[in-house]
Amino acid sequence: MSEVNRITWTTYAAPSRFYALAGACIPWFWAVALVFAAAGLWMGFAVAPSDFQQGDAYRVIFIHVPAAWLSMLVYLVMAFWAAWGWMLNARMASMYARALAPTGALMTFIALWTGALWGKPTWGTWWVWDARLTSEFILLLLYLGYIALTEAIDDPRRSAHAGALLALVGAVNVPVIYFSVRWWNTLHQGATISMTSAPKMASTMLTAMLLMTVGMWAYSFAVVFTRARAIVLEQEADTEWVRALR
Repeated sequence: MSEVNRITWTTYAAPSRFYALAGACIPWFWAVALVFAAAGLWMGFAVAPSDFQQGDAYRVIFIHVPAAWLSMLVYLVMAFWAAWGWMLNARMASMYARALAPTGALMTFIALWTGALWGKPTWGTWWVWDARLTSEFILLLLYLGYIALTEAIDDPRRSAHAGALLALVGAVNVPVIYFSVRWWNTLHQGATISMTSAPKMASTMLTAMLLMTVGMWAYSFAVVFTRARAIVLEQEADTEWVRALR
């Protein structure tokens, strides 16, 4: 049987194989990120029409909404890999979780910051203790707490287990963020895009948002893979394959 046929879903659980695969993929992710983000920004800020109520102030959604989506998605993926690493003692899974956390924190910060920029002209204030905003802020604290906790413990296994516990507990906050506008009377508007109804925006606006979403996803893959490779080199420093790279 050939080497190709022997590849399974666990093939890239080996740090050396993941390192090589990630290194090959990173340039492609950067290329997709640059192309789609540039196209999305151009369409969102130059082509899409002004909103009849908010004028041009609404254009921040082309950054705000994809960042908010990613802030939640990245946390769930981080919690999944952290739990996988904890339950099966899978080192690579725990490394994925550590690599994801800073990117998730960045996306959460961008969502909060752009939300404040949007809130000032819309609500007349930079911040309100709205259910959606507060739960998103809690998400940022969870990311920062996970990063601080895993970095504070020197032993990789203990660090991974402690981080996994925090990540799993914090995962409860993600559905709270998503459903907050349905569960409580909030200032924050409802879902911009729904799987069960037609889009509530012009096609050019929707296209710009989707382009930015793909661009930000690709960016996230690029930086997470880059960070994961650095973590692999750190934790595998004493292995023969890492010494061979030097």
